[in-house]
Amino acid sequence: MLTRRDALYGLGASLGSVAFSALLAADDKRTPGPHAPAKAKACIFLMMEGGPSHIDTFDPKPKLAGLHLKEFTRTDKMQSAMSGGKRYYVASPFRFRKAGECGADMATNWEHLAVVADELCFYRGCQVDSVNHPTALYQMNTGNRFGGDPAVGAWVTYGLGSENANLPGFVVLPEVSHPQGGAANWGSGFLPADFQGTPLRPKGSPILDLAPPAGVTRDHQRANLDLLAELNRRHADARPGRDDLAARMASYELAFRMQAEVPGLLDLSKEDRKTRALYGIGEEPTDAFGRRCLLARRLVQQGVRFVQLYAGTWDSHDYIEKAHGNLVQQVDKPIAGLIADLKRTGLLDSTLVIWCGEFGRSPDNGVRMGTAFGRDHNPKGMTVWFAGGGVRAGHTVGATDETGAEAVECVHHVRDLHVTILKLLGLDDAKLTYFHAGRFKQLSQFGGQVIRELVA
Repeated sequence: MLTRRDALYGLGASLGSVAFSALLAADDKRTPGPHAPAKAKACIFLMMEGGPSHIDTFDPKPKLAGLHLKEFTRTDKMQSAMSGGKRYYVASPFRFRKAGECGADMATNWEHLAVVADELCFYRGCQVDSVNHPTALYQMNTGNRFGGDPAVGAWVTYGLGSENANLPGFVVLPEVSHPQGGAANWGSGFLPADFQGTPLRPKGSPILDLAPPAGVTRDHQRANLDLLAELNRRHADARPGRDDLAARMASYELAFRMQAEVPGLLDLSKEDRKTRALYGIGEEPTDAFGRRCLLARRLVQQGVRFVQLYAGTWDSHDYIEKAHGNLVQQVDKPIAGLIADLKRTGLLDSTLVIWCGEFGRSPDNGVRMGTAFGRDHNPKGMTVWFAGGGVRAGHTVGATDETGAEAVECVHHVRDLHVTILKLLGLDDAKLTYFHAGRFKQLSQFGGQVIRELVA
């Protein structure tokens, strides 16, 4: 006999599957609910896939200027396939300044983010375990390097439920190409499938089957649904105990409601020109990421619990000045616009914004010489920053050593970062558990601690 959980797997990646997932999450009595008063009720997670260099963005290392092109041999074990043998220290090609009244360190090409520097909390003490992109992405997104576990957004939605029964609780805004590791970065793992992230397609209709077929009016759909409901009711009456049938019937109704609500939510033209300009919409190179940032604000405004945005190709092993320079231009104005807009609309206090990659980058390079300077992967040194949602705005917490190779102050494993994120959302990692494979499992894998220095 099929359960309604099993029925999920028979649905395609269309509006029906999205509606069914949202329905089950809204109807689910298993969500534990908050364990303590929450600092934030929603989260926007900005994932810079590829590993942005902390040394060239928010953690200046003047020591490297004197070491530039000095040759040495790396002996540490945490190396990628590209980091063996002779290495060369590389100075940052970017200049830095103190931004805001708090004096936050920022490369000068972060022109717009500097304006909202006093809203940010920089953390330089996070470490992960992997030097490879897929495993590091899995660990940052799920706590498990090997994939298959629930994403942070799935845990949050499982813990808190949804504030809007007509929308998924966990939404993902990817680029055209999915990140390394694919959809497992926002999967539900061993949690029920309805807690997985719902990706909105970056081109074409964000959700398949969102619009009815040509020539089919709302009245036609309503009549069809009424007839289908009567046939399904008779079918269900003859099969008592099959709650999956009732859930599937209700999902048709929810999909019908979403066809009316979702297009308006996704229509960014409803925002005034000043707001769209704030995100860089209609401009290059900011339009694509700006649209995703504005949509993230609209989603949390409508009760979506967790929104994750992706911006890729930060993997700069060479030509880092050009590569990172272009990427900063794409995301700087949209991210600053998001922070400013959340504050303007009164949402920043209740929305936790997170910016990070899967790891940082090394102070050295060994791939090319000449002018093609870049950096290798670095799981021991990175920068994560936060805004809103109860963090210590205008502070910098932790530090890396004089070359940026390793965190040396307020050092915490990524599991503690996850525990802190849950804490800000009113969830206790030790209590947010799910029984699977003979034991109670949790996001941190086997426990962690809140990074108190980040919490206001």
